[in-house]
Amino acid sequence: MNTQDLARLGVPHGKAQRRAIDFIANYVLKGGDRTRIEDEIKAVLANPTLFAEDPLRKEFAEALVNAPPPPRPDPLKYHQWGEGLESEAIAQMEKACMLPVSVAAALMPDAHVGYGLPIGGVLATENSVIPYAVGVDIACRMKMTVLDLPPDHLDRRQDKLTRAIQEETRFGVGANFKSRRHHEVLDRDWSVSPITKQNKDKAWSQLGTSGSGNHFVEFGTFTAKEKIGDLPPGEYIALLSHSGSRGTGAAVCDYYSKLAVKKQEDLPKELQRLSWLSLDDPDGREYWDAMELMGLYAAANHALIHKHVADNLGARVLLDIENHHNFAWKEKHLINGVEREVVVHRKGATPAGRGTLGIIPGSMASPGFVVQGKGKDESLHSASHGAGRVMSRSRANQTFNWKEVNHFLRDRGVTLISAGLDEVPMVYKDIHTVMAAQTDLVEILGQFDPKLVKMAPHGERAED
Repeated sequence: MNTQDLARLGVPHGKAQRRAIDFIANYVLKGGDRTRIEDEIKAVLANPTLFAEDPLRKEFAEALVNAPPPPRPDPLKYHQWGEGLESEAIAQMEKACMLPVSVAAALMPDAHVGYGLPIGGVLATENSVIPYAVGVDIACRMKMTVLDLPPDHLDRRQDKLTRAIQEETRFGVGANFKSRRHHEVLDRDWSVSPITKQNKDKAWSQLGTSGSGNHFVEFGTFTAKEKIGDLPPGEYIALLSHSGSRGTGAAVCDYYSKLAVKKQEDLPKELQRLSWLSLDDPDGREYWDAMELMGLYAAANHALIHKHVADNLGARVLLDIENHHNFAWKEKHLINGVEREVVVHRKGATPAGRGTLGIIPGSMASPGFVVQGKGKDESLHSASHGAGRVMSRSRANQTFNWKEVNHFLRDRGVTLISAGLDEVPMVYKDIHTVMAAQTDLVEILGQFDPKLVKMAPHGERAED
């Protein structure tokens, strides 16, 4: 009898099947009737607790008792926004919807392939958290501050704006400040996890930095269509940033995603990157606390970037808007008509509860938008987190050259301080198409047009 035969009988994948094979081998060695093997397996399957003290069958029985629920035979139904999404991203979403802990899902119009859950994937689970559905760059974040600088500074004082960005943050893998910056996040309890505890010094050295990949800091023109907070409608200079929890967040993801795989070893291979941690388990609660701390840390990074840039320029902040993605939240949602508390993972998706403000960027040469959520139940109160890639990094590096890219940027009035070819505008979807696909999810309150952009230099490994 092989694993396919065991699966046909209903023996779960992983440890339960291994213990079943051990039982069969020992049963035969002890002179058991080979013709009765299937009946013996069925008997233990029917009531494993009866065999808890049976020397020959107890390990198989214990593995059955402790086996997690099997994956769903068919994926949960979910709602999708946008047309022509990558088939691989859709396949990833459907795999996530087969998990026994999944209860609802949605796919945003910027969706593309990620690790585990696709970028643009939203997944609600029952009392459990999936490290790879949160993401490697935990609590990656958008922040925009509108400054009281004259709009013509973007042309007349561009050198001053460039110098402020260059002096007040750092880009690249492992980027840090030799003269360390300070924030009250360092006074939090970093011993909530052994990973955050051992990485606190690295986190301190990287506080206020921006990293690499699709992370950026840029100045641009912000046009408020209507009053936002105390900011009247009009045209302003704004600073926009995108980055997350740097090396410490990546270390947290790496440790707990591997731990989750070990705990869910019964999952089929194709679902292992979606392994979860129960929030009833100490390890699940430990990851949750570490994730929450990384959320505060990512927010602190942005706070310092914006504070120091504004101070460098002698500018006053008129409006401040920010939001996470790559995070999990405990929220109440209507699931099949019943309100339930669930864990909502937004992997590259923006919270869009009714009245919630958020930022959805485009590319270095296309607009981003300040939006207000409409609280759409089918999207689990979510929207896209950007335009979404249409091309891999390796293909982008093979396809484009700086001569044509620089010409493209000049035509659009964009000055690029630094970036990689894998982040040029042509690797992204049309942000206007993406926004048109989610008019039922968000209302646009204002538009940000990039003019002066800095990202990690070409050749840096992506950290997003």
